[in-house]
Amino acid sequence: MKARANGIELEYESFGDDAAPAVLLIMGLGAQLTRWPMPFVEALVARGYRVIRYDNRDIGLSQKLDSAGVPSIAGLLVARLFRYRPRVPYLLDDMAADAAGLLDALGIERAHIIGASMGGMIAQMFAAAYPERTRTLMSIMSSTGNPALPAADREAMAVLTKRPKTKDLDAIIAFGVRAEKTIGSPGYPVDDAVVRANVTRDVTRSMSPAGFARQMAAIVASGDRRKALATITAPTLVLHGTDDPLVPIAAGRDTAKTIPGATMVEVPGMGHNMPDALIPVVVEAFEGLVARAGVRV
Repeated sequence: MKARANGIELEYESFGDDAAPAVLLIMGLGAQLTRWPMPFVEALVARGYRVIRYDNRDIGLSQKLDSAGVPSIAGLLVARLFRYRPRVPYLLDDMAADAAGLLDALGIERAHIIGASMGGMIAQMFAAAYPERTRTLMSIMSSTGNPALPAADREAMAVLTKRPKTKDLDAIIAFGVRAEKTIGSPGYPVDDAVVRANVTRDVTRSMSPAGFARQMAAIVASGDRRKALATITAPTLVLHGTDDPLVPIAAGRDTAKTIPGATMVEVPGMGHNMPDALIPVVVEAFEGLVARAGVRV
C-alpha cells in the first residue's frame, strides 16, 4: 500500500486491528520493510498491537529521489574521517518527518516507535522532534553519531561500503549472502538456505544502489546527534548485541547513557541482525518497556 507522507510516497504494510495501539517499525540503511521478520510482526499483533512497517524513502517500493544525484561513498567516508558535513539531499531529521507523515496519513496520533540500525537513528530523532506522538522508543543496534565511538569491524565495514557494481543477479545475491553472514549473530547462526532466500526476496523486490548512497549520506551529514537525544522524554529501551561487528556495543551503551532515563538490554551472541531465535527476546524486552512505562493504550 502507498501513502503520501511528508511530500513523498511511502510503501507500507499494516497488520492487526486498526484501533489497537500502534507500533511503527523503522528499518535500517538500505533495508526494506521485509527485513522486519514476519514472526516478529505476528508476535506483536498477537499481543494486541497494530503493527506498521514501511520502506524508508529511496529504498524498496517507496519513492526514489533520483533527481538528487548519487553521493560518492568514498567521499562520505572521507567526510566522516575528517568530521565535516557533506552536502546531501536530506538528513535523518527529514526521514523522521517521513515517519510522522505516515502516521498522519494513517490517522494515528501516537505510536510506539521501534527502529533498527539507521532506523534506530530515525526513531531517536522522531522521539526528539515529536515527543507528544511517541508512546515509547526502542532503539535496536543503533548509535548516537558520537565521533568518539569505536569504528565497525573492518570486514563488516567493507561489506557495507564496497558493494558490487555488476548487474548480474547471481553475483548480487552472492554478495548479499556474504554480507548477511559477515554482520550476523555468531551466537544465533541462520541457515544458509534461509539467508539466500531472504536476500533473493529483497533483491527481486527492489534494488536501489543510489538510494543506499543517499541514505548513507544522511547518516554521515547528520553527525553527532547527542544534543537532540538528550531532550527525549519518551520511555526508552536500548537493545544491542554484544557481538555486533558493524555497530559495536559501545554505541548502544552511549545511546542509553545519552537518552534520559533509558534502560539497556545487552544480548550476548547477537550481531547486527534479528534472527528468528532472538525474536522472543526482543518482544519480551519491548513488552517490559511498555509495562514499565504504563502506556499500552
